[in-house]
Amino acid sequence: MKALVAIPVLLVVLVLDLITKAVAVATLAPAGGASPVFGNWFRFALVYNPGAAFGLHLGNYSRWIFMALTCGAIVILWRLYQQTAQDDLRKALAVSLVAAGALGNVIDRIRSDLGVVDFIDIGFGTHRWPTFNVADMAVSSGAFLLALVLWGEEKREAAAAAAASTEAAPESADLSR
Repeated sequence: MKALVAIPVLLVVLVLDLITKAVAVATLAPAGGASPVFGNWFRFALVYNPGAAFGLHLGNYSRWIFMALTCGAIVILWRLYQQTAQDDLRKALAVSLVAAGALGNVIDRIRSDLGVVDFIDIGFGTHRWPTFNVADMAVSSGAFLLALVLWGEEKREAAAAAAASTEAAPESADLSR
């Protein structure tokens, strides 16, 4: 059941990310200029990000470090997916969104030493959010959903443990008599 959600979401997001990046490179090159979409607050602007989120950069080896970290994250996501119950569609959705975004950005790192293609630019005047792409949106929304799902699991497990200890307490009291 979970594969019916996870696989299509992963493929659609990954393909959408790759297509939008290719269109951005073809239509917005050279990097640096901005094309207004909805006034100045929503624009397309081609930017190559050699670092990570919010421009985090680790020097000359950033590309390789972030590729390795992403590959490690994909392995962790695969294990998390395998441990996901068949009927836990929210968790499968969250994991597939994060994985699709991670794959989309690692493909950019593999293809070019310029970095990840970012092109969505939002903000007001000089107050801009860091430029991002479809993969970034998938990672962010998937990570948020995954955090909610895992938090919910933790709350349910804690409630079940509390209920089990409450039920076990009268039995242990009876044994002491």
